[in-house]
Amino acid sequence: MPNFPPEGSLAYFWDWVWYEKPQTMKNFRGLAVIGVALVLLSFKTLFNIDEVALAMRSGNVSQLSGYFDNSVDISMPDISDTYSKTQAELIIRDFFTTNRVQNFQVKHKGENGGSQFCIGILKTSNGDFRTTLFMKMKGDRQMLQELRFQRVE
Repeated sequence: MPNFPPEGSLAYFWDWVWYEKPQTMKNFRGLAVIGVALVLLSFKTLFNIDEVALAMRSGNVSQLSGYFDNSVDISMPDISDTYSKTQAELIIRDFFTTNRVQNFQVKHKGENGGSQFCIGILKTSNGDFRTTLFMKMKGDRQMLQELRFQRVE
């Protein structure tokens, strides 16, 4: 049995918990881990640019359209306009059908005032496109508001 510090001191309390009540210390550690995990999870945004880049990489329009805002600015070599969420999904689906996605490489990403952006290269069956994604915080979610595709020559 260890030599305890003087009774009433903080060191006495911790020595008592550590040596005399190991189960109490295990419970304390467990609660501390759960508390830290909850704090860290509370800072995660619901959608982030990495999830959108993953949807781009797989060419999954249904997954990608889940991140669309009510209106989305789309710029491609032959068209450029603002579209409703439904129209944007159809346009991107047509684009991905014509240009089958092979990969999406993120070249640069960043954040500014709650907005996130990503610049990358979309490799398709018909060539490469420099792609810019722009997301903005709307309520408690990041929403995709702009997609730009520029052909790489």
